[in-house]
Order: sequence, then structure tokens, then C-alpha cells
Amino acid sequence: MSNEATKTPAKQGKLSKPFIWFHATSVNGGAMAIAATIASYFSLYVQETIGITAAQLSVILLICTLWDAINDPIMGVICDTVKPRWGRYRTWFTFTPIFLLVDMFLLFSNPGFIQGSPMKKCIYVCITYMFYGMIVTAYTMPQMAILPAMTLDDEERNDVVAKGAGVCALMFTIASTFSTQLVEIFGSYRNLMCFYAVFAIISFWGLYKTSEERYVMPKEKGEGGLKQLVYVFRHKEIWPVMVVWCLAAVSYGFMFTSSVYYAQYILAGQRVDFATMDEAAIGATIGGTISTYMGFISMGALISMVVLMPIFLKKFKTGYKAMIISQILTIACYVILYFTGRMNFMYCCILSFVATAVGSMVNALVNVLVNDTIDFIMLKEGKQLNGIISSVKGFAQKCGNTVTSSGMLAILAICGFDAQLGPFGQSQTAVAGTNMVRFLVPALVSAAILVIMIFYPLKKYFPEIAEMKKKMAAEHETNGAE
Repeated sequence: MSNEATKTPAKQGKLSKPFIWFHATSVNGGAMAIAATIASYFSLYVQETIGITAAQLSVILLICTLWDAINDPIMGVICDTVKPRWGRYRTWFTFTPIFLLVDMFLLFSNPGFIQGSPMKKCIYVCITYMFYGMIVTAYTMPQMAILPAMTLDDEERNDVVAKGAGVCALMFTIASTFSTQLVEIFGSYRNLMCFYAVFAIISFWGLYKTSEERYVMPKEKGEGGLKQLVYVFRHKEIWPVMVVWCLAAVSYGFMFTSSVYYAQYILAGQRVDFATMDEAAIGATIGGTISTYMGFISMGALISMVVLMPIFLKKFKTGYKAMIISQILTIACYVILYFTGRMNFMYCCILSFVATAVGSMVNALVNVLVNDTIDFIMLKEGKQLNGIISSVKGFAQKCGNTVTSSGMLAILAICGFDAQLGPFGQSQTAVAGTNMVRFLVPALVSAAILVIMIFYPLKKYFPEIAEMKKKMAAEHETNGAE
């Protein structure tokens, strides 16, 4: 949507700085620090502290992941159907972070009543982890839905999304990189996670206080339930957008998940000299290779969200245009790295940093497409389904996460990869497969995203959407004056 087309009377209701701050630090602040810590360390914590085996944990995570994907649309329906006293979306910010605090205390506890019983341990972890997923869904959907209910101006929306992405990258980097040191300071994972949860409570309560559902359409009598999903899925224009939401999660997931494998099983071999190094030196070199390479990747993601994404949105005005340019650059970097990445370690680190810097923003730019979809459905159906659409995006993203976790391992297995053989015992096909999942597969995923964005199905409706927004803003201004 052009800058001129999106200038609406909604500018009179300019978003306050406190709202922007609390929106950026709610889901992306303390809650993101919790998510990053769980993603990086929860598996080891459960196995080492509670005593659950890797096989048992894999079953628990499968059950919880399936339920987590299913409850997203359910939460979206609840958000768009129930009419709480304090607002359709705002109400959820008051109590869900308190549940998060309680669950963090329980999830990172090892209570006496489960000791000595593997079954009790599994049930306890399954229930508390599943509850965590439900809580995340319960505050993420309304947090995404509140923004288009606050402002109709795309520049304001993009600015809020960009700031949230920056905070997200910062918190993810801190939590995933320094959790071990922070646990020593706080005394335990439980204390650290409860501290993050308190931070989340402050941010969500601030978001509740500073938010206002200015542009929320009243519900018709008898309207609600899962049938509201029909209003979204019956439009063929939405399906390609859903594919992008899924592919963005795959792209972002492969970017980080494959990096450790690439550093350990390919790059480390370039830096080890068996003729001069003893076993301790070889181990230190492998560890240093992984930490150095992952440091470049993490910094690339941080620069992407904090610096480049705001520049891209300001320069190209719309999310879909920013996506097109970022994916072109990402594909170019990945293709070059696929053929030349093993030539030199530092060269690979630097170019991987560039690839991550231009590629990571895809995970946040898709949130701009959520706003476009909300506007499109409002135009076509005359219905406001912020929660439903946000939940559909969440469902697609979790499908992408599943593809990432299972797809990468499947490719490596087909290529003959065997972790038991160590970094220097892998076959040539296994090395080729590792190189493939690190650069070629993400390049192909980015190419698919690029094609869909070039033919972005919602862009032809932007003029009509801009006109609809002007009418909505005018009606809001008139009602406010009355």
C-alpha cells in the first residue's frame, strides 16, 4: 500500500509512546525471554533435573505441540466471540501473565510427590508444559489483534511491529546466550523464569492500561463459534498468505537449527589439525568454532530486527515489498554460501552474518501481513476477525515449526548422517546433506516466499482498503465527537 493511500484520519488518534513501549515489551519482552530459555535449555533441564529420558520427553513434546496447534483457532474464536467487560482483546492482558508466573514456578520445580515414579514425572511435565503453551496462545493472539484495533494507519502499525521485533531479537539473544550465567546469579532456573514472568506482568498490565479498542465492530446476534473460520478460509486470496506464514517459520527455523550442525560437522573440520593438536585442543577448537559461528548468527539476527527491518519498512512502505527485497538478498547470500561457504572460516562467518541480517526479518515481517489480512476480511466480509486471523497465523507458524524440527532431521537421515560418528566420521553424502540443510533448503524456501510475494494477492485490494479505513476513521471521529 502506498504511503499516500494509507494516510487516513486515524492519524488524529496517534498511538502513545507508552502503548508502543508496552506492546513491544509484552510478548517480546519477559515472555520472549522465557520462550528463548525454554527453547534452548528446557530439554536439558528436564532430563538432568527431573530425570525424564529423551524418548519420554520427545513423546511429551509431540503431544503438547499437537495440542498447541489445535488450540490456536479455538483461542481466536474465543477472542472474537466473547465480550468481556474490559474489552474483547484487552481483558486477556490482565490475568494471562499471572498464569504465566504460576506456571513458570511449577514448570521449573521438581516436587517431592513425583519422585520415584517415571509416570508421575512425565504427567507432571506434560501438564505444566501444555499449560505453558495454552498461556502463550492466550496472550499472543489478543496482543496481535489489539494493534489493528488501535490504529488504521499502516505506518504506525509497521513502526510498532518493527519495535517489537527489535525487543524480541534483543531478549532472545540475551536469554539464549547468557542463561547459564543468569541462572548462577538468580540461583536457579525457577527464580530466573519467575523474574522474567514478573517483567511480563508489568508489560501486559501496562498494555492493558494504555490500549483502547477504537476500531472494533459490534458482533451480530448469533454470530460466533468455529463457523467464523469460514469467513477467512473461503477467500482464495488468504491461502497464499497462510503458506507464507508457514514458510517464514521454516526459513527462520532452519536458519538457526542447522547452524549448530554446520559449525560442528563442517566448519570445525577446517580448523582442526590432527598432526599438532591433542584431544583437549581438538575439543576446544570445536567448541570455539560453534560459539564463534553462532555468535555471528545471533548478532546478524539482532541487527536484522533492531536496525535493518525498520529501515526496510520505512524505505519500502509496505510489508510485502520489504519481504521481496529481503528474500532476494537472502537467496543471493545462501546460494553463494552453498557453493563457497567451506572455502574459509571467517569468510563463511561474515557472509552468514549478512545472510542472517537480511533473512531474519521475515519472521517479523509476516506480522505486517496479518494486519493486511485483517483489513482484507473486514473489506470483504464486513466483519472484524482480528483474533481469528491472528490464531490462523499462529497455527500456520506452528506447522512451519513442525516441518523445521522433523524435516531437517529427515534430510540428514536420508543423507546418512550419524551423530555417533562425531564431526570427523561423517560420510561425504552426510557432509553434503549438512551443507544442503544449512543453505540450499533455506534458499529454496526463500524463493517460494519471493514468488508468492511478487504475486501478493492482497495488494490489488489496497486502494479499496484505504477507502474503507477513511470511512471507519471518519465514523470513529464522528462518534467520538458525539
